[in-house]
Amino acid sequence: MSPDNSFKLTYSTMFNPPEELHTRFDTALAKVKASLGKEHAMFINGKDHFANEKFEDRSPSNTDLLLGVFQKGGVQDAHAALDAARKAFPRWSRMKWQDRVALVRKAAAIMDERTFEMGAVVALEVGKNRMESLGDVAETADLFRYACDRMEANNGFITEMGRDPLVGYTSTNTSVLRPHGVWLVISPFNFPAALTGGPTASALVTGNTVVMKPATDTPWTARLIAECLRDAGVPEGVFNFVSGPGSTLGQALIESPEVNGITFTGSFDVGMKIFRDFGSGRWVRPAILELGGKNPTIVSRHADLEIAAVGIIRSAFGLQGQKCSAGSRVLIEAPVYDKLVPRLIELTQKMAIGDPTSRAVALGPVINKSSYNDYQGFVGELIESGKILTGGKVLTDGDYAKGFFCAPTLAEAPFSHRLWKHEMFVPITTVGKVDNLDQAMKIANDVEYGLTAGFYGSEEEVAWFFDNIECGVAYANRPQGATTGAWPGFQPFGGWKGSGSSGKNAGGVHYLQLYMREQIHTHVQKA
Repeated sequence: MSPDNSFKLTYSTMFNPPEELHTRFDTALAKVKASLGKEHAMFINGKDHFANEKFEDRSPSNTDLLLGVFQKGGVQDAHAALDAARKAFPRWSRMKWQDRVALVRKAAAIMDERTFEMGAVVALEVGKNRMESLGDVAETADLFRYACDRMEANNGFITEMGRDPLVGYTSTNTSVLRPHGVWLVISPFNFPAALTGGPTASALVTGNTVVMKPATDTPWTARLIAECLRDAGVPEGVFNFVSGPGSTLGQALIESPEVNGITFTGSFDVGMKIFRDFGSGRWVRPAILELGGKNPTIVSRHADLEIAAVGIIRSAFGLQGQKCSAGSRVLIEAPVYDKLVPRLIELTQKMAIGDPTSRAVALGPVINKSSYNDYQGFVGELIESGKILTGGKVLTDGDYAKGFFCAPTLAEAPFSHRLWKHEMFVPITTVGKVDNLDQAMKIANDVEYGLTAGFYGSEEEVAWFFDNIECGVAYANRPQGATTGAWPGFQPFGGWKGSGSSGKNAGGVHYLQLYMREQIHTHVQKA
């Protein structure tokens, strides 16, 4: 990102960026704001595609701010996108894998050039602060490249197997991983770049064709990813972008027999419904699901409490707690509870809340009115059966009046309270005192989810933590984030139990194979 390329933006490094990042973001933001309110088409079969109905994309930080007008796609549009992807599949799947990789790498390079403009859109559309927004886009480009890296590292997943011991014959066996066909990517609002682009790139390099359907709250970011693929020269119909409601457009895509595989990221309830609906087809089809988390942080009496405090707050309130990896439960050993909790309160109260594009702001708004109402409902439950330590209110004065701003909230509640197990997806974190680490681990694992977890303690205790925690991503003694901050090629991201369906984590060494199926080529010749 800097002129000498010495700084690489990741979720671990974003807390101390060079000045150039802020300068370039401000320039890009002005450019983006000058183009607000335009109509944006879907992208089907290499062309802009318009629907009869439209919907408005407005900023959650100021609902008077019209970001753009998007197409309210329906059943016909779903069928058009799937038909285009189906027709493009034979040519794309038979293309040399090296050529597919080259096109996806080119799209990543284009994304690099557009990082700041795309980051500004993410900040306006999602409500992420500027560094989180830039991180989302940078991660997407790295996910593109990592998919290419894994394809190359595995020689296109063409592997020579053992030779049959036949007398008078040569019998060769070759394992080949081949694409399934048309792949559907349904992505959430919170990481509209990475969770649209990452699965899309994985599907494309492995030879599938793609239909991308983003959340209705964040269609613009996905459209910009489609433009990167288009401008890289990916052929017509190989990728398609549609926008519209999940209940109509999304359901038509999920129910179609033309879909050969699906990647969905979102809530457990929606994901399980998709899994059941998708399973009603003629045969079993791959479904890659990442379904949220209720992520614990355990703090030992031997922990460095300042490192723990910083890491906990960053994970609890990054993106207003609207991450499936958010640190939503903090379990603290009794001897250090009364020392750590005041420090957590102090750091929480220092967090600047406001326009997410502003350099000084840490927390923007929650995504929409529904989340805003959820926050108030959860606060009410905690007031009734627990104790609000700090926060617990919506912000409505002055510049806050036209957005969905909620104060970051720490609360105590009995471990029997339902919110210790319920994913809230708003800036609320519960803290609790435990007698020992074994009690903490029991509580940590006693949930339906198993996405991420954090620990602060001694080196000996770290080994115990890794050995006992039930999750896909485990962090120890990490000030950059107790439970958040995964990056492709560094921390593969995925979950156990109700948090994921595949057991293979995105951005990791085993992920790309999920988008392919194995075929064995046995060839016998006379010696």
